Amino acid sequence: MGFGKQAIGRLLHRWSLRRWTRLARAAETADLDKLHQQRLMASQLMTRLSELNFVANSRLALPRVGTNAFVRPGGTLWSWRPRAWRGPLPEMGIAAVGNRASLGDHLTVFHDCDISELTLRQIRNTRTSDMAPYGLRLDVFRFDGSFLSLVLDLPAEAIDGLLKRHIIRLTLNVELEQPLEIFARLNVRHGPNTEQMVQEIRNADGEMVVEFDLAYSDINERRIEAAWLDLIFEGAEMNQITLRDVTLCRYPRAEL
Repeated sequence: MGFGKQAIGRLLHRWSLRRWTRLARAAETADLDKLHQQRLMASQLMTRLSELNFVANSRLALPRVGTNAFVRPGGTLWSWRPRAWRGPLPEMGIAAVGNRASLGDHLTVFHDCDISELTLRQIRNTRTSDMAPYGLRLDVFRFDGSFLSLVLDLPAEAIDGLLKRHIIRLTLNVELEQPLEIFARLNVRHGPNTEQMVQEIRNADGEMVVEFDLAYSDINERRIEAAWLDLIFEGAEMNQITLRDVTLCRYPRAEL
């Protein structure tokens, strides 16, 4: 039935296109009364076509929902854009965000505020420079705590075959209402121990790249069980933090 409707639609479109082509070519010699009617019909049709064209151009210019397209270094073994930046979440936002509040898969907020004046919500990216369909916006008002972090639990594929000769690359696209300090901490649990590697994201504005070279870690390759990433925000009070995109990838370091 769907195929039949599509076929009929294509036939009607071709018929309409031929009709208007014929009328346009005959306009120079057409009867003026008929030409007046045709101009009115053409004007009504052009209004609807302009509306369709405007909406279509706006929607088609947006990053496509579900896309996992982003720049990867050569030799990449694993790459990932978390779901919050890839597609719509069942819950689009949280007001008065509590400690250990989760938004979608893999994403948790940690803080020690007595009274939470935090909001976290997913937004649709609309800029021409955006590669991710969605972003996350964290609004911080009064903040009476000592720490605030956004934690991403890495999927099992991230640690499958993970070795000390690998590099974990984090790419962020950040917008800040006011400058603040941001730290990225990679945590790798191996047996009873957890290796932590911290990098400061200096002058965060736009696309920022952080690399964790595991050659400088003490992980036991045979006992790796889990990994997660902390984004730590220092002095976030009265600020709006927008993460337009977050991606991670793993690739081998160059041989020395």
